[in-house]
Order: sequence, then structure tokens, then C-alpha cells
Amino acid sequence: MTTLAQRIAATLRADVAGMHAYAIQPSDGLIKLDAMENPFILPPGLQAELGARLGRAAINRYPQASVQALAQELTAYVGMPDGCRLMLGNGSDELIDLLSVACDKPGATILAPVPGFVMYAMSAQLRGLQFVGVPLTADFELDEAAMLAAIDQHRPAITYIAYPNNPTANLWDDAVIDRLVAAVAAQQGLVVFDEAYQPFAAKSRLASLAQHDHVLVLRTLSKFGLAGVRLGYLCGRTELIDQIDKVRPPYNVSVLNAECARFALEHADEYTRQAALIKAERARLQAALAAVPGLRAYPSEANMVLVRVPDSARTFAGMKARGVLVKHVAALHPLLANCLRLTVGTPDENNAMIRALKESL
Repeated sequence: MTTLAQRIAATLRADVAGMHAYAIQPSDGLIKLDAMENPFILPPGLQAELGARLGRAAINRYPQASVQALAQELTAYVGMPDGCRLMLGNGSDELIDLLSVACDKPGATILAPVPGFVMYAMSAQLRGLQFVGVPLTADFELDEAAMLAAIDQHRPAITYIAYPNNPTANLWDDAVIDRLVAAVAAQQGLVVFDEAYQPFAAKSRLASLAQHDHVLVLRTLSKFGLAGVRLGYLCGRTELIDQIDKVRPPYNVSVLNAECARFALEHADEYTRQAALIKAERARLQAALAAVPGLRAYPSEANMVLVRVPDSARTFAGMKARGVLVKHVAALHPLLANCLRLTVGTPDENNAMIRALKESL
């Protein structure tokens, strides 16, 4: 009689069996500062208004009108350049996967600096594409020579440039990026600027869509304050987005997700206020970390701060024992040895995190 283990071995891909699933840490009872979430909830009045609005949503119908309205409103909100449009996804994760599907030609390669967002490599593997990771420098800057050599050798279909990067939280040199964009253009590839942390960054690459027909900008509303809604969007030249949009599943964005996102855009002033608080807390957190002996905090343009400590495993465990959950990223890449990623929380959460960190070093 066939065992389940034998059936799995006979039917599932061997590389999938050998993969690790995306890790989500249990957080019950802990101050949750591990996933770059906006720590602020809506005021009670807006909660009630949103609840009433969702109660009126036509959940008996497939989503259409709400999703179309959201696309139009989001286009206006971001200031889309002429000749460009966006497509919506169930979070930016789905859009990364759809890009892999659209570009899945024999021998195709996806390239990105590492350490970076793990979904670039995971999506490539699941779709049967080669992934090439180009290590950053020791200070987490782009290695221009290595990137140019990899682009020339592998001729990637997609080159991801996170702006700012996750988990290092920094923006890279724009002159270097411009040369990489030109190199990818010469190889007939696409460049995707992943701007997941745009609400907290000093710069954006959205305007470059008007100058480059091979550039795409990927964003999410997760860091905006809607991590639970799952809504991402991909921006680019209309002709290019029209082609990529063909691989998108119909009705991939629910009417509830769309109405939540539309509500957030209508109350963008509240989310702008929250982003300003987070940036102020980021500055306060960085100042406090700079005063801690034996710790190095790296520059941040996101809602997280990467820190290097003498013993990250011990510090992570100590902070967790003190009720504060952060992200232990040391195992993600050798460049991240003894590194922790700290999400910027509320003032009280950040005070607790600083205290737990000091006590756990």
C-alpha cells in the first residue's frame, strides 16, 4: 500500500519538497515589531464608518466596479505619469509571482542584489526560472561592477531593485542605479523598482516611468497601513502593463479589499499623519541606538532599522523573553551576520524595544 510520504515523493516537485516555507513568527502576547507593519489603528469614528461601508459591499457579486474605481482613484493618488497605468494584485507578493509567470521563457533569469526580499528568489524557483543574487558590499551598498557583470553575463529578464531595500532599509546611489537601468535596457530586460516602503522614503522612482519604457514600479498598501488588506499595485507603460495583466487571475482583488483601500485613500490625511509619526519615531529610535555601546545601527529610509550586535541569537532570545518580538535576520545571508531587524512601532513600543535590547545585549 502506498504511504502518503511515497505519494508526495511521486507527485510533488523535488525542489518544492526541499524548500522552506516563508516563516511567520508566532506573536501572541508579544510586542510585535518583526514585520514592518504600521502600528497605528484607525480612530474609533473611522473604524465605525469603514465597518458600515463594508457591510454595504456587494459580497454576493464578483468584484468589478469597486476594483475598477480603486484603480482609477489610486492612479490619481500616486500621480501616474502620462502613458502609464497600473494593475492591482493581492499584495505585491502576487505581482512578483505574476511577473515571473509573464517572463517565464526558456532559460530566463531573474536578478537582484542580496540580501534582499526573499520572494524574488522564491518566486523564480517556483516558476522554474534561474535566480541570480549579486551580493551587496559590506556596507550594504550596490556593488556596481558585480551587478554590471551579472547583467552582461545572464541578460536577466527582470532585475529587481528594492528602493529602499529590505532588510537593510537603505536607499542606494542614484547614479549607480541609473547605470544599471541603462545596462538592463541594452540587454532587452525589465527593471522593477520595489517601493514597498515608499511612505517612509525620501525619494521615489515613479517619475522614471516617463523616461524608460522598460522600467516598472511595484508598490504595496501594506506599509501605508493596510497590511491586513493585501493590496499591491504595479505601475508601468500602458503597453507593457497590458501584456503583464493577461496573466493576472480574474477577480484577484476582493470587493472587501478594494473598498478598504478606497476608504483609506479617501482618508489619506490620517495615514499621512501616521507615516509622519513613524518617521519621527524612527529618528528617535536611531538616536537611542547610536548611544548603545557595542551596537551598530544602519541608516534607514523605511519603517525598520537594521542593527548589528555582538551575539544576535542571544539578543533576539533575550528580547523575546522580555516580551518584544523582532526579526532575527542573521541566517538570511552571510552579510547579515549578527543582525536584527527592528520595526518602528509606537512610542511606547519603541521604549519597550530599546529597554529590552539594552538588557539583552
